Order: sequence, then C-alpha cells, then structure tokens
Amino acid sequence: MNTEIEVSGITVDIRRKPIKNLHVGVYPPDGRVRVAAPERLDDEAVRLAIVSRLSWIRRQQRRFSEQVRESAREMVTGESHYFRGRRYRLNLIEQDLRPSVRIAGVRTLELRVPSGSDAFYRRNVMERWHRQRLYDAIPDLIETWAPAIGVEVSECRVKRMKTRWGSCNITARRIWLNLELIRKPPACLEYILVHELVHLLERHHNDRFRRLMDEFMPDWRIRKDVLNKAPLGHEGWDY
Repeated sequence: MNTEIEVSGITVDIRRKPIKNLHVGVYPPDGRVRVAAPERLDDEAVRLAIVSRLSWIRRQQRRFSEQVRESAREMVTGESHYFRGRRYRLNLIEQDLRPSVRIAGVRTLELRVPSGSDAFYRRNVMERWHRQRLYDAIPDLIETWAPAIGVEVSECRVKRMKTRWGSCNITARRIWLNLELIRKPPACLEYILVHELVHLLERHHNDRFRRLMDEFMPDWRIRKDVLNKAPLGHEGWDY
C-alpha cells in the first residue's frame, strides 16, 4: 500500500512492504523523499522517523539542488557528452553505413548513423556503445576486487536505474550496475563495484559496512563525493 504524508513541508512517499526495518531514501533530481516501511507501522510512526532524520534529509536535498544538470541531449554536432569522466564534443556524421561510435582525436566523440535518423535512434546507438564499454570494463575490476574482498560473484549485469548507482542480490550473488556509470570517472565505477561487493559480506549500511569499506578502499568517501558532484544526466526520473 502506498500513501503520502507531509512532514515539515516535505512530501514523503510511503511504500509499505513485508520488511523488518524502515528505510528512508532521498532521490534525484529534486530530492524526493521515499520511505520503505514495515507493514505494521502506521503513518504517525513513519512521521516520527522522518522528523528524527530531517537534518540529513535537508542536506541531501540541498546537495541535489546544487548539482549540475544536463539538458536533454538532441544528439547533434556540437553537443557535450561525457564518457569516463571526460567531456567530449559530439560530431554527428550521417551516412548509409553501419551505425558506430568512436573517440576521434582528444575531445571528439564521433557518431555515425544512417541519413535521416532521428534523435531516438541516435540515442539508442550511443547507449549500445556505452553499454558495451561498461561491460568491457567489468571483468578486470571483478578479477581485481572479488579476491581482495574475499567474495565470489555469479554475475554482474548492466541496466538503466533511476534511483541508485548499483544493487546487489546477496542470495544469487548477482550485481547490477547503472549504465550511467560509464559516463563518470573510472574511480567512481570502481567505488560502486566495491560497494556492492562489500554488501556480499554485510547487507546493511552500518558501522561494519563502513569499516569494511575503509579496509578495502580507504579513499571511498572521496570517490563517493566525486560521483555525487558529477553532472546529473538528463532523465525522465520516476519513483
């Protein structure tokens, strides 16, 4: 059952689930607050939980409001596009050959598409290229980090995600990474993968989880900050 309440001027979406603990999330692009609450908790109990977290919620909302946003990409020559943390100028080439994407020179991203293709088609070509580049990067990272952390991964997949950078199915030992990560600095991709691998040792974001992150990746907080300050891609965000 989904309900909505207002706490100190903040609209809160409540989604009740068969879970034990209450979880509060603040999501881009505008800091929408969503709560996953145990079915036994009423709205007043959720309200008290939100009040106790108001300072943290407002800090997260302020961070989102200050973050640089990209406008919708029209996929035309001259646009800026990010890849592995670097900004490139798009050069659109229309020709009746197989569509392709490549880095040309130092700062140019060359997109070749059939003549007359629309923006939707061009975005799909770019997305397929991004997806393959991310898949290409994953095996070496897992080979490095899984043994170092002492875990085994059955599968690592890529998908578009609206509200998180990665997720982990602990039972299946399956990791999902947000396609958007290929546009961020490589250190950020590495941080998110390690974050999800550590969840195979500790499910929750508690003190033990943070100690493990400190042990395996001492600079993870710096990487997290870099990721959070990177420009947000234009999306039709939903919840």
